[in-house]
Amino acid sequence: MSREYVLQPFRALTHLQIDYVRELNEQQFAAVTAPPGPSLVIAGAGSGKTRTLTFRVAYLLEQGIPADRILLLTFTNKAAKEMMRRVADLLGQELATLWGGTFHAIGNRVLRQHARLLGYERDFTIMDREDARHLITTCVAESEIDVKAARFPKAEVLGDIFSLAVNTHKPLPEILNAQYGHFAQLAPQITDIQQRYAARKLATNAMDFDDLLALWLKLLKANEEVREHYQRRFQFILVDEYQDTNKLQSDLIDLLAERSQNVMVVGDDAQSIYAWRGANFQNILKFPERYPQAKIYKIETNYRSTPEILNAANAAIAANTEQFAKKLSPARKAGQKPVLAVCNDSSEQAAFVAQRVLELREEGMALDKMAVLYRSHFHALELQLELTNRNIPFSITSGIRFFEQAHIKDVTAYLKLVTNPHDELSFKRLAQLLPGIGGKGAERLWGEFRKRETEVHRAKRETKERVARAVQACAAAVPKKATAAWAQFTATISQLEAKGVRDNASEMIRHVLKSNYEDHLKETYTNYRSRLEDLEQLAIFAQQFNTVEDFLTQLALLTNIEAESEQPASKDDEQLRLSTIHQAKGLEFDVVFVIMLCDGLFPSARSLETPEGEEEERRLMYVAITRARNELYLCYPIIRASYGSGDFMQQPSRFLEEIPKDLIEEWNLKPLNLYG
Repeated sequence: MSREYVLQPFRALTHLQIDYVRELNEQQFAAVTAPPGPSLVIAGAGSGKTRTLTFRVAYLLEQGIPADRILLLTFTNKAAKEMMRRVADLLGQELATLWGGTFHAIGNRVLRQHARLLGYERDFTIMDREDARHLITTCVAESEIDVKAARFPKAEVLGDIFSLAVNTHKPLPEILNAQYGHFAQLAPQITDIQQRYAARKLATNAMDFDDLLALWLKLLKANEEVREHYQRRFQFILVDEYQDTNKLQSDLIDLLAERSQNVMVVGDDAQSIYAWRGANFQNILKFPERYPQAKIYKIETNYRSTPEILNAANAAIAANTEQFAKKLSPARKAGQKPVLAVCNDSSEQAAFVAQRVLELREEGMALDKMAVLYRSHFHALELQLELTNRNIPFSITSGIRFFEQAHIKDVTAYLKLVTNPHDELSFKRLAQLLPGIGGKGAERLWGEFRKRETEVHRAKRETKERVARAVQACAAAVPKKATAAWAQFTATISQLEAKGVRDNASEMIRHVLKSNYEDHLKETYTNYRSRLEDLEQLAIFAQQFNTVEDFLTQLALLTNIEAESEQPASKDDEQLRLSTIHQAKGLEFDVVFVIMLCDGLFPSARSLETPEGEEEERRLMYVAITRARNELYLCYPIIRASYGSGDFMQQPSRFLEEIPKDLIEEWNLKPLNLYG
């Protein structure tokens, strides 16, 4: 017979550096000083969520918890760095040993230590979206499926299907039936590609972005020793933006916290708006059921918006049935009521926004303090035209991410290949940059290279210029058109493997640029100068990393960040922001315009097919309203052109109907009659 004997830690009386009572409001203080055990912190919009998490970490440290026993999980590296910087400022010391970062960054860190338990080497490559697309294309070609006869999904679509299956923990056929019904009959073939893709990744020592989580969870489940190590190590787990977690992330948190139960999740169920990419709203809603001992803390004082805007926000979310009851209360003085602008059509809506923006600008409001938010990008087409005609500078939150551009990926492929000679994708990408080498030629050369590289490796394990020697040995298999270019390629690889260069990402990039890659830019792109400047900036960016592996890891993580980069429409420093609401989450502006508030547009027609979809759209409306600090304008056109059937009358969004009329000031627009 045995019994559990609990060791009580001893420590001297704690002398706190920080006056938590003075620094925090009553609700924040309760959450920050919560006793050990599971905690759910419902932090309303603008209520100081980041401040609460920051002070919680500081409080734990001041209670004697070692920094390396705390795990802080966030959705962006920026958030993690900002929180840790604030904690360091509060305590006057650096926190080098604190484990803080995105789920994927922490997953990468764990997998680097234990990769061999999963059949990988520690120097595995992290593939980005384009890498994954190329590898999936290879798997489809291998399978000999007649993609034209079967109307088979393209590699990008297959990648999305695989990712959704991994992150939601749902079988692939279920994903197909629910969201890709037109491919449901192809489930066996798609499953075969999925299996080939997994095998290829393992064979080439590469992981995609989802593997950083899926294999981390697999590692913990399959290996008791590793699982217990991390369960013991992380005495306190803190999770930011918990409402955005998917099933996979939730399972990871629950498994890590299984032993200590010291998990604090912070989020706002009213801002859960990412179901379309796998986020599971039930994670936050059902947290008290999974942790019956959990204490719930609500932080409801809003420091961002005026009382009038908060009244509209509270009313906008009230109709949702699945939520934690809460009511944002203002910390600021009264302002003006939100404005409802009813416009004749989308052109008049655009004219109203443009004119009001200019009026506010004349009153001293900077353009970059204002934003126009919408449900979908196409809602702003007329507005873009109107702003251009009036010469109002603006930026659109959309476009190709910097690190996914072809020239960036070409140059980093050199670094990936030298770092990981098993990287099939990088080798093929570089081979196909050379004249006369296409997909099939690159495939043949890859086979030859692997054979030669193995021979070089066996000949002398510590051979210098290992990759360059293998590349050189492939020369006989290279098409005549590429002979000279292959010699240059070999020389470039040799330079990259040289002492003093191989361990310096910045120097490696500079050596690639000194080779014939600049000529490639000139021959391929009309804007080669700006692309060359990009690469020069990349070399500068790389200077901050201690190793090439660190640089490549960060590059992969940055490439996979969901938030899209901004593509400015002009070079003005001061620009009006145009953005979807999804992309504006986490931001705030002095003035916000929400446009196209029509039923079928916002909420979207598709979302209205299910109660869950409508409730998520209502949360999206709440997010849009709570981005505004001082002024809020809600707009919709009465008449709208439709595809192939002329103009038709629009119904205002049902969300507008749910906001009491006395909370909003309606503006009736009318054109100025210049002729009396």
